[in-house]
Amino acid sequence: MIDTARRQPSVAQRLRQNVKGLLYEELPPTQVAKLIEQDGELARKELSDRLRSAVNAQDRYGLDADEREAIIDEALAELMGLGPLDGLLRDRSVTEIMVNGADRVFFEREGKLYRAQIRFDDDEQVRAVIERIIAPLGRRIDEQNPLVNGRLSTGHRVNAVIPPLSLDGPLLTIRKFRDRVYTLEELVAEGSLPPFLIALLQWAVLARCNIAVSGGTGSGKTTFLNALSLVIPSGERIITIEDSAELSFSHHPHVVRLEARPANLEGAGAITIRDLVINSLRMRPDRIIVGEVRGDEALEMLQAMTTGHDGSLTTLHANTPREVISRLVTMVGYATPLPLAAVQTQIASAIDLIIHLGRVSGGRRQVLELCEVAGLQGSEVSLRRIIRFEQAGVSADGRPQGSWIFEETPRFLERVISRGVAPKRAVKDWEACARKEAH
Repeated sequence: MIDTARRQPSVAQRLRQNVKGLLYEELPPTQVAKLIEQDGELARKELSDRLRSAVNAQDRYGLDADEREAIIDEALAELMGLGPLDGLLRDRSVTEIMVNGADRVFFEREGKLYRAQIRFDDDEQVRAVIERIIAPLGRRIDEQNPLVNGRLSTGHRVNAVIPPLSLDGPLLTIRKFRDRVYTLEELVAEGSLPPFLIALLQWAVLARCNIAVSGGTGSGKTTFLNALSLVIPSGERIITIEDSAELSFSHHPHVVRLEARPANLEGAGAITIRDLVINSLRMRPDRIIVGEVRGDEALEMLQAMTTGHDGSLTTLHANTPREVISRLVTMVGYATPLPLAAVQTQIASAIDLIIHLGRVSGGRRQVLELCEVAGLQGSEVSLRRIIRFEQAGVSADGRPQGSWIFEETPRFLERVISRGVAPKRAVKDWEACARKEAH
């Protein structure tokens, strides 16, 4: 365990802070960030020259030439990158980075949280890193706008909060994404789903089932949606719609990626997910993929699924498959005051399959339930649970132990056969295998 007490800054740290302060008097952090974004090499040269002048003006520290150059290199690396976070960003095993003020940095690896043995010099250094991230995005963070979301050029998702909303200094959370998506086979190897589910999920995508992937924060919804996307035939036109682009469809030859836009500094110009869903219907999509449904766009998405755009995929936050239905009812209500019975009918007609993910003891993300929407029972949407995971404990090395329970044969397998996705014999063989492998 590292020492959590604030350490007295060294001479080098004090000088680096002074030098950055002098630089920011001439060039505010937002201008520095924009300069780097416009031309990295030109920015490196200009910042290096300014830093050298600032260091040379600090004679009272009595540093020799090598020490001064080291200070310049450290300050430049901090300005051009993300300071103390660069190492964690390069580490591919790290999936999330959380900065809780200057001296409390945590990261996630394999579903578990660890405290990093790094710290920022002060809260101003954290603020500078935040400015470095958001300035190229045209965003602003200050007391009037103390919360911002964005993403790095690498695709990593960023959330920043500063006082007065955060009480212990500036907060920064970076959700990292792989440069290559997981396949369903790799998710099996990770223990996220049983082998017999691969064929079923592939058939569901190829038979153009409308699929909702649900789960809590950090349960692996986007990763799973990316894995499903690998199954979509290359001849189809896909339109992805996201609040902040996270989906990776570089493997597919015909993808149109749309991203919502927040209001500008004057509060105008916002383009919502709902706007993009409505517009996508005019773009001749074969499939519409909404990265996450969270508001009134749910109405247009459900209507699209039932008017010739089957095979669409989406994710949403929910604690159970049943909660998926109640959340969709609530979100449709944001758009229009439809009668509850009409909304339930719309959902029952639109969604075919719900894949529910979660974290189990030991930190692993995996499929917890697979449910089929089985129409209406009375005035409510009926769900049929196909499989579920039942945890029995945790192994000595911290891995979850348990078994998969097979409960019902999916009715959409009839569509798989009728559409020629798989022959009847293969479907029968799959069911026998699934019942044998599960309990």
